[in-house]
Amino acid sequence: MHNSILVTGGAGFIGANFVRRWIATEGTSVINLDSLSYSGNLSSLESLCDEARYTFVRGNIKDRNLVTELLHKHQPRAIVHFAAETHVDRAIVNPEEFIQTNIVGTFQLLEAAREYWEQLKGDKRSRFVFLHVSTDEVYGSLGPHEDPFHESTPYAPSSPYSASKAAGDHLAHAYHRTYGLPVLITHCSNNYGPFQFPEKLIPLMILNATRGLSLPVYGDGQQVRDWLYVVDHCDAIRLVLARGRAGESYNIGGRNQKTNLEVVNTICGILDELRPRSGGTSYASLITHITDRPGHDRRYAIDTTKILNEIGWRPTELFETGIRKTVEWYLNNSNWVNEVVSGQYREWVRVQYATAS
Repeated sequence: MHNSILVTGGAGFIGANFVRRWIATEGTSVINLDSLSYSGNLSSLESLCDEARYTFVRGNIKDRNLVTELLHKHQPRAIVHFAAETHVDRAIVNPEEFIQTNIVGTFQLLEAAREYWEQLKGDKRSRFVFLHVSTDEVYGSLGPHEDPFHESTPYAPSSPYSASKAAGDHLAHAYHRTYGLPVLITHCSNNYGPFQFPEKLIPLMILNATRGLSLPVYGDGQQVRDWLYVVDHCDAIRLVLARGRAGESYNIGGRNQKTNLEVVNTICGILDELRPRSGGTSYASLITHITDRPGHDRRYAIDTTKILNEIGWRPTELFETGIRKTVEWYLNNSNWVNEVVSGQYREWVRVQYATAS
């Protein structure tokens, strides 16, 4: 069993894509620990329900006894830690959940991993890796002409979400420096693709457009993000897990800087082609500018030189091809969308995007 890996948060957007990709490409077992909070969804993993190499365990990373039990039972060679509260808007409304999961949860997981790793012997001990999945948002915001974030960019988080992720990063680094735990940290840019919970920009725009609802864009819509197709991200993590140096951080970016308004207009153009509105009006007419959110970072961009040189990874998906695949996926998977879009979700969106500018 020592070739298995333990994935936390594997029912979330990136985690589920990673688990599916791992099973398809690696041939070894995955234990998926997920608490199934609002954005965790087992239907994203329905294709694996009869897969002998896949095990799902419902539980919280803050439950150290459960994590310890899983580590000793399955003897994984790695922990890939996705589990996190991730949405900036939700963090502004309810920061405590982010502190509990992203800081306390990461601490409990690191403690369980350290105790497990310290009792391993020989090859099992030398091969073990703890990979902590983080975000470019810990670096703060860039000006229009500033160089992209690199691994030594000082941390300057702007929101309770990014601050909680930064704290988790610091804990992970500290466990490597203090105890020698073989930790790797990855920082990704904005992910998009299949199975993304429709509170995030791209799936929200697709969903609202197909339902004839307004397309809410914060402020002037000129906030710049580096867009990374989720499958590229999953492949990067697999390579970092295999080739990364303990104690190092690796930035994973899509090399696709776009303003939010560009992204929304691109989605509208694809929908105009694939599912034209009756009367021929463009979906772009649904765009509505709303009051900008507090502390909204203006620009993120990632320098991927290190991961290219050390790991040999580069993104393969262009934004133009990835966004089309994504729109097509949401159009073709309305059952999945309808299942995750509960009444609780609809009420949250109604409140969150109520303030037009």
